[in-house]
Amino acid sequence: MIISLLTRLVRYTISTLSIKVITVFIGSVMLCSCKNDIDVINTFTEIHNLPTQSVKNLETIYTDSGKIQIKLLAPKLKRFSNVEEPYIEFPAGIEVIFFDKKQEPESQLTAKYAIYSETNELWEARDSVIAINNLGDTLNTELLFWDEKKELIYTNKFVKITTENEVIWGEGLEANQEFTDWKIKNVKGTIYIDK
Repeated sequence: MIISLLTRLVRYTISTLSIKVITVFIGSVMLCSCKNDIDVINTFTEIHNLPTQSVKNLETIYTDSGKIQIKLLAPKLKRFSNVEEPYIEFPAGIEVIFFDKKQEPESQLTAKYAIYSETNELWEARDSVIAINNLGDTLNTELLFWDEKKELIYTNKFVKITTENEVIWGEGLEANQEFTDWKIKNVKGTIYIDK
C-alpha cells in the first residue's frame, strides 16, 4: 500500500514536473522569438490613444427649447477627450437628419466615416458622402466639412449635385448648412434632364 502511494506520488510529481518544464520551455521559446520595441508597446498602451467613451448603435436627438434640431445615428462612436484637441470619431459611418422649425426633416447627410473636432466645432465626413436637402437636391462627394460656427458646409473635392432638372459636377463647393443655397466653385459639366 505504501509502495502504491509512493508510485502514484512519483507519477504525479513527474507529470506535474513535465507540464511545468514544457510550459517554461514553450514560454521561453515564445519570449525569445518575439521582439518587442518598447516604443511600439508604449504607443499601444498610452492613455491618449484609447477612447474615453465608446458607444454602439448610437441614436441621439439634439433639441433646443424642446424642439428637435438634429437626429444623429451611428453604428459606432469613439470619443477621445484625453488629447490636446478632443474629437469624436464615427468609424462605421454616420447618418444625420436636420429638422426645420416645424420639426419636419429638412435635410440629411450620410457618410461611411466621420470625425468631429470638439475644439473647432468642425465636422468632417468622408467616403461616399451624400447630402439631400428639402428640395430633393442631392450632393455626392468623398469629403465634406461642416463648420458649425459659420453654419457652412464646404469641400475642395469632386462634387456631383443632382436636382430635379439637371446634374452638375465640378470641383469644390460652398453651401449653407441646410444645403438650400449652394455653389460649385469650378463647374466641369452640366446635364439637363427633360421630363
